[in-house]
Amino acid sequence: MKNGFATVTVVVVMVSLVCTCGGSTSGNLHPLILIPGNGGNQLEGKLSREYKPSSFICESWYPLVKKNKGWFRLWFDSSVILAPFTHCFAERMTLHYHPQLDDYFNTPGVLTRVPQFGSINSLLYLNPHLKHITEYMAPLVDSLQKLGYVDGETLFGAPYDFRYGLAAEGHPSQVGSKFLKDLKNLIEEACASNDGKPVILLSHSLGGLFVLQLLIRNPPSWREKFIKHFIALSAPWGGAIDEMLTFASGNTLGVPLVDPLLVRGEQRSSESNLWLLPNPKIFGPQKPIVVTPNKTYSAHDMLDFLNDIGFPEGVYPYKTRIVPLIGNIQAPHVPITCIMGSGMRTLETLFYEKGDFDERPEISYGDGDGTVNLESLLALESLWKEEKSQYLKVVKIDGVSHSSILKDEVALNEIVGEISTINSHVFGVNNV
Repeated sequence: MKNGFATVTVVVVMVSLVCTCGGSTSGNLHPLILIPGNGGNQLEGKLSREYKPSSFICESWYPLVKKNKGWFRLWFDSSVILAPFTHCFAERMTLHYHPQLDDYFNTPGVLTRVPQFGSINSLLYLNPHLKHITEYMAPLVDSLQKLGYVDGETLFGAPYDFRYGLAAEGHPSQVGSKFLKDLKNLIEEACASNDGKPVILLSHSLGGLFVLQLLIRNPPSWREKFIKHFIALSAPWGGAIDEMLTFASGNTLGVPLVDPLLVRGEQRSSESNLWLLPNPKIFGPQKPIVVTPNKTYSAHDMLDFLNDIGFPEGVYPYKTRIVPLIGNIQAPHVPITCIMGSGMRTLETLFYEKGDFDERPEISYGDGDGTVNLESLLALESLWKEEKSQYLKVVKIDGVSHSSILKDEVALNEIVGEISTINSHVFGVNNV
């Protein structure tokens, strides 16, 4: 809370009359599925004989504790803050793009899995042994449970391997595509186990991009039958300038004591991070994002930027897999509510006075939620302004950050209020 005060602005754009099966009444809850953001769920790892550690520490001492059958907590493990273990962590989290197969893969010998798909358990805390410092969706879930939602009955979780993303049509994306398939199955199962009532999808951050892709990749008949409403929290529809810092100089994401250069290579390898770079359609060619003595980069100069920071291997997958994906963000014609924070200092421009990307830059700030720029949070308004049959409601909450939207009292009241409204009425013009 910010001195107990927040300003809420609501904008409703482009109304359509939408009919869905299984209309609900007050107290008759539609099933709800939570889809987390980047780094928003637990991830486990296991090492096979094929794994070739780069150091003795990575081979013998990390992780310090392993679970049954060799599985251990990969994300989030607090030992990542210690430099020798930071290197081991980055080594095992790194993805590798295979040009011939045109897809991303784990480091050889590193197996990963996402625990408890379908349940909310891996979304509550990134490490259940460190609840106070790794709390994620626990406050939101508590509010939903007070509304009457029950894990495994009306409330479900869809965790995923957030390092992987999606690619444009015609390009394989095995892990990301499997997640969409699993999420689709979960939606259908949740609907079937709740008397055919269509599902409310509630995403945070990157999760919103996955949900939107799921919707537009399935036919209108499927969407009409299975989707009641889509609520997107803090969705980076047009990417985030913060990702430019991640690629150029590394980003600790608020984890103390970590050298950003130790995790920069791993962060550059992430397929989802490539997906989250600023979208040229949202951030125009005249907007300077990275400034050096020799060159100024906008979102339209991404290929040069990736080359110049020393990451040429990112150029081809960005050009072929990402640019077509972010170039056509279609309206799914299901009701959508976007809830976001605003009024927070958000990275706007990076200044590298010496042109050395290993150095930390000077930063100028603009409006946003502290992570995602306001242009990106509001992107659907501009992209879909001609979509007369797309219902889009936008809620801005002043003083709420990208992560605190999951725990701030004003934000939670807004989210729960929206869900209550959706559950209480057959959606249509009377809800506007």
